[in-house]
Amino acid sequence: MGAVLTQNTAWTNVETALARLRQEGVRLPRNLLSLSHASLARMVRSSGYFNQKAKKLRSLAARFAARGALGPRGVPTREGLLAEWGVGPETADSILLYAFQVPVFVVDAYTRRIASRIGLIRGAESYDDIQSVFHSALEPSAALFNEYHALIVEHAKAHCRTRPLCAGCPVTRCRHGRLHRA
Repeated sequence: MGAVLTQNTAWTNVETALARLRQEGVRLPRNLLSLSHASLARMVRSSGYFNQKAKKLRSLAARFAARGALGPRGVPTREGLLAEWGVGPETADSILLYAFQVPVFVVDAYTRRIASRIGLIRGAESYDDIQSVFHSALEPSAALFNEYHALIVEHAKAHCRTRPLCAGCPVTRCRHGRLHRA
């Protein structure tokens, strides 16, 4: 649910929505499907675009309840997730990594920003191209990808914001910092 709710919003808003869902006992696809669209939309309102997100959540829940998104080992396939309305690469990969521990690196705006600023990418690369940089450089491990992505998020929040806070930043090879630290 978090992978859908976090689309175009801050995680703090998602946490509020997830807390409301938990409070109402919504943890499984069947729980979510038992709600009306209006009830679900009201519960996820804090995450923004609540009507669309309620529709996406219900659609995914129906697919999981019917086991239609699941592959032969009970794990969804990326292709199956991407075929679902409103699920793009970042959402699909988030579901695979965080819910099913599939070793796939999640590329988000933070990843793109930091990778661009340190010169790992130019900045206009596709999601798949950026992901392949991480897949080719790191051991394919769900735990490693999870931790690596969490560290990227923490660094982006602390220093590498849209308007960076370069003072105290531990990164020494940064295009932005080189221009602004002197």
